[in-house]
Amino acid sequence: MKIIDAAQGSPEWLASRAGRVTASMISAVLMKPETAGFRDYQAQLVAEILTGKPQGSSFTNEHMQFGTETEPLARSAYEAETGFSVDEVGLCIHPTIERAGASPDGLVGDSGLVEIKCPKPATHLAYLIAGVVPAGYKNQMMWQMACTERNWCDFVSFRPDLPENLQLFVVRFKRDEKEIEKLQTAVLSFLAAADEMIKKLKEIK
Repeated sequence: MKIIDAAQGSPEWLASRAGRVTASMISAVLMKPETAGFRDYQAQLVAEILTGKPQGSSFTNEHMQFGTETEPLARSAYEAETGFSVDEVGLCIHPTIERAGASPDGLVGDSGLVEIKCPKPATHLAYLIAGVVPAGYKNQMMWQMACTERNWCDFVSFRPDLPENLQLFVVRFKRDEKEIEKLQTAVLSFLAAADEMIKKLKEIK
């Protein structure tokens, strides 16, 4: 596995992601080409390739800030609950698509990953009741497995301010080769379209 070993959130990590399709944006890649989300991300990627600099938004809110600050506690709670040790990692480059990667919240053992969320209480409680991996994160987690060549990813939701028995939710999501193939095809098509846009832009005098 090729890893760019820079702390997540650091300037070096942000620079390593520039021009690469990442797991956090895989949902935009899967949108229809005429949608705003697809076009916006394509334009962002093109701008990053042309400038060599990250172009993503630095927007944050109180929920995002809470998640960032609470993630280390969630990681520790997961380790205590499962007995696994989690290794933090920078950007993992896809094994065959150099311009694609993923930054999982941690590597677990030789074959696993962890995806950590610290959502608002209503969302966390809904996860607990549903008892399954939230649909909105499945493609992101699958792309992380594609990039790291791992076999499973544990989805973790954590709220330390709830009763102890309700603080931690963990559910496993397993690798699916057919789904990974679909994602890889979509990413390659997305990158090809970005290259075509760059070609047209370079013809402008």
